[in-house]
Amino acid sequence: MKPLTTTLPTTLPMLGAFLPARLFCSWFSRFGLFGLLALALAMSNPVLAQLPVQTELKVVGGLSSRPAYIEVEQPFWTQTLKQRSEGAVKAQIKGFDELGLKGKELFRLMRQGVIEFGTVPLSFYTHEFALLEAIDIAGLATDQRLAKASVHAFMPVLDHYFETTQQVKLLGVAPYGAQFFFCNTPVRSLADLKGLSIRTVTKSQAELVEALGAKSVSLTFGEVFKALESKSISCAIGGTYTGYTAKWYKASTHLYALPVGWNQEVHAVNQKLWESLGSPLQQFLDANIEILIQNLWSYSEILTQRGIDCNTGRQECPAMPRGQMTLVLPTPADLATIKRLAIQKVLPKWAERCSDACVTDYNQTIGKLLNTSIKK
Repeated sequence: MKPLTTTLPTTLPMLGAFLPARLFCSWFSRFGLFGLLALALAMSNPVLAQLPVQTELKVVGGLSSRPAYIEVEQPFWTQTLKQRSEGAVKAQIKGFDELGLKGKELFRLMRQGVIEFGTVPLSFYTHEFALLEAIDIAGLATDQRLAKASVHAFMPVLDHYFETTQQVKLLGVAPYGAQFFFCNTPVRSLADLKGLSIRTVTKSQAELVEALGAKSVSLTFGEVFKALESKSISCAIGGTYTGYTAKWYKASTHLYALPVGWNQEVHAVNQKLWESLGSPLQQFLDANIEILIQNLWSYSEILTQRGIDCNTGRQECPAMPRGQMTLVLPTPADLATIKRLAIQKVLPKWAERCSDACVTDYNQTIGKLLNTSIKK
């Protein structure tokens, strides 16, 4: 498969020709005129003529084995920026794992200026910094529209946090993808999760699972397959395509498609470096990185569907072999229950971990969006 952004065209007809019809319609309906105008701005803005003659950026990207890195992030930095700047802006990128980094040191290295531009999975930090959990409290956003709106609402708070505590400028937030339940026992509704042992990733996922009457189990990604296979756990929460590539479908029978998280990652740059770039280059990068973030949100939805197709054996799956899992869709009652538990059980526990100011900020942003309020 060609990288999505490698050949991302500059006109609407070319875009339609590049993407399959259903993906093109999805792209247009999601971003609409805003996306098209942003793309046109990035390509035709007079700021382009004011760019420095030659600028080379150094980027530490996300996990190099992830499809989003291979198909979207890497080609954006190495090819798209060069094309759109007519050669004035170039970038080198390596996934953080390719550089021997584990993930938990990324913000520190960015704060020190060792990393200039970087992509940081928030899952490495939410256990330590409760504020960063706010945009992905398990069970609150059960569709991508609401997940994206929650991020947008909380962006001013995140902007201030990263600038004042990490000395980095926030460029955007995008998800890995919807986090579903891979289960090795029949699961036909939310009620069937009660009493099961479930691998969770974040604190709020663990608290939601406990609120459902299940047992939360903490396992690294590499430990999940054997745990499912040996039935030492009944289910594991994970991204659909990530689970497929790890062959979870061989140790699972049911894919319960109720999103309990989105596994967000931050795109940022060292603040001092950003300030040294000058206004024309900042404007150029802002416009283009906004498109990158939009593409990553869109790609996340595409990849989630690809994972569903491949785990359940649909013909639309582009890979082999294909799983034969049973897809179970949540009912409206399931969705209502999970949101109720998130508000009544999970949010109050998160509030205990966060500061008074953090809770206030939440109530004034995501809280208003969800029409809910929490107390410290």
